[in-house]
Order: sequence, then C-alpha cells, then structure tokens
Amino acid sequence: MYESYFKLTKKPFDLLPNPDFMYLSKSHKRALTYLNYGIKERSGFILLTGEVGSGKTTIIRDLIKKNHERVLLGKIFNTRVNSEQLISMINDDFGLPVHGKDKIELLRDLNVFLIEQYAKGNQPTLVIDEAQNLSASLLEEVRLLSNLETDHAKLMQIILVGQPELRKTLARTELLQLRQRISINCHLQPLSRQEVEEYIHHRLDVAGDRAAVIFETEALDNIFTYSRGIPRLINIICDFLMLSAAAEGLKKLDGQMVHEIIGDLDFENQYWKTTIAETDKGSVDGAGAGNSEKESQLASVLVDIRSRLESLEKESTRFNTNMVNDIGNRIKSVQNLVTTYRGETDHSISEIRRKMDSYMEKSSHAASQPAMQKEEKTNFIRRIFGN
Repeated sequence: MYESYFKLTKKPFDLLPNPDFMYLSKSHKRALTYLNYGIKERSGFILLTGEVGSGKTTIIRDLIKKNHERVLLGKIFNTRVNSEQLISMINDDFGLPVHGKDKIELLRDLNVFLIEQYAKGNQPTLVIDEAQNLSASLLEEVRLLSNLETDHAKLMQIILVGQPELRKTLARTELLQLRQRISINCHLQPLSRQEVEEYIHHRLDVAGDRAAVIFETEALDNIFTYSRGIPRLINIICDFLMLSAAAEGLKKLDGQMVHEIIGDLDFENQYWKTTIAETDKGSVDGAGAGNSEKESQLASVLVDIRSRLESLEKESTRFNTNMVNDIGNRIKSVQNLVTTYRGETDHSISEIRRKMDSYMEKSSHAASQPAMQKEEKTNFIRRIFGN
C-alpha cells in the first residue's frame, strides 16, 4: 500500500515468514549453524526454541529452501492432535497413503518407507513446529519413532521447534529418555538494540531501498523498547510507522511518532499483557491474571537495564590498565597511612600507661612512709612530673 510512495519493490515489514528477508543476528546465525550441522551429521533429536515471533519458522523455511542434498523433509505445523492423527500427518507429508489405515498400518508403512530411503542413501528429516502443544505422552511417541536406526545412523532425523514452554514439558521426569537423545539444543534470543537497527535497515534493503525512510535514533530506541527485540513485533510497529508516514507525506520517523503508533495499537495490552496472562494461566493455576501486569512491567525494566548495560559496555572501553593500577596504588597508600597512624597511637597509649603505673607505684610507697618534710614533698612532685 505504501510501497509506491517509498519506491520499494515489495513490502519490507510483512508478517509472513519469508526467508528472503531473514536477518541473521548472532543468535539466529548460531541456531542455523546448529541445525545444518545436526542434519548433516544425523545427530538424533534437535531442539529449537524461542519466544513467539522470534523467527523460528523463518529459520525452518530457510532450511527447507536450501534443500540439503538427499534430505527428504517432512513438516508438521499442526500439533493439536492425538497419537493416530500425528502419525497420519507424518506419513502424509512424506507422500505415503493414509486413507482408511489404522495406527499399526501407518507405523508399518512409515517403517518400510524409512528403510527404503536409507537404502537409497536419502535422509528423511521430520520438522515438528509448535511442539509445545504436544503432550508428554505424544512426545514419548515421537521418541519411539526415533528408535528406527542402524548401527551407524538414525533412519529419521527429528527437529522439535517450539516456544519456551516446550522446555518445561521436556523437563518432566517421564521424558528423561527423550531429553538424553537431544544432541543439538539451541534457543533464539531477542535482538539487541544494535541488531534491531540492523534488522530494520536489512529489510528495507531487501525491499529495494535502504534509505527509503530515515529512522531517527530516538525512534529506533523506542522500537527496541516496545518490541523487546522480537522480530514480529518490530515488523508490526514499522509497518504502521511507514503507513502513517506515507499518509502524512513524511520520509523521516522520530520517537514521538513511535509513541503515537504504540498508543493507537494499544500495544502493551494487545501484544504483551494478553500473552503473559495466557502463559501464566497455563503454568500456574489461578495466579496468572494477578501477575500479568507486574511481569509486563518487569519485562520492560529488564529491557531498559539491558539497553543501559550495552551503553555502559561501550563506555567501558575508555578505562585502561593504568587507571586501574593508579586506583590500586592510592588504596595501598591509604592503607599504609592507617597502619602508621595505628602504630603511633599504640606507642603513645603504651607510654601513658607506663607513666601512670609508675605514678601509682610511687604514690603507694609514699603513703606508707612517715610524714615527710615539705621540701621532700616538693622534690617528690618534681621527680614525678620532671620539673
């Protein structure tokens, strides 16, 4: 809708997971490397997790698009199913007939298929997306599918992709055997402030013009704060920003415009509080609704802290070893002064005590003697005080 105004060839911030737009942050690059390695090495189970909108599906589609040599990919994206439906969906995606067959027949067909593909030198790989929706019993059945193996390799590679709740399910005692079979384990982290800026410019570049619109520093800061580094939320904010800019005839976006868009979208309630409340409801009975607002506020604070830490990390390069050594020398000098002062104080106290003891001893001796001449008393006082 606004592509013509900005002279772009395609929409830069579409919500559809398009591998052409994939930006490889440090975390995404690591995950893609692990996935490629795991498939090539037939590493058993692979686990990929990340928050909603973090880019998991985009990475999987990029993996599929690359079409590894001799890798046959099966994809399951609907996981709210029972055991028989899951096996049926797996067979169907691998091109096997499923109509009118029961679970035993489906498993037999799958087993025969996997053996045939292994004999041909092919590598069937199953991707189960949204795996957090699978129950513990279904995950156990998925593990049993991986029991099909030779002395040297698995007959089917399985990649579990899901939200962080999947890790909570896998932590259950009855899934110990499945956990032990996960050889590749990676989690997609949100983008940092610098990565958010690079991500936005990257998508504009792919869409036809990196400089089609200028995002001021404050605008980028606000986008990072409100999106918390989640790519899908960055797309939502930027899509509405560009639509608004086109309507107003602008090509420069400032921080105030971001605030206005966030207000129009009711962003916190629409994209954060609801999600958090649902998560709490699923994990803590009766406690979710009461904690959602606090968790949302806490998340905002944590994002701000991370941003500040990144700034401090950049500033820390100004400090050097000489400054640290100088501070250490000053501390040592103060310690020496304290030690010297304490020694002098102890000496003075000892001298006072010695004189007092001497005085007390002489006073005691004088009291036991007969009355002395006035002159002798005067001499005694002089001796004591050195006068």
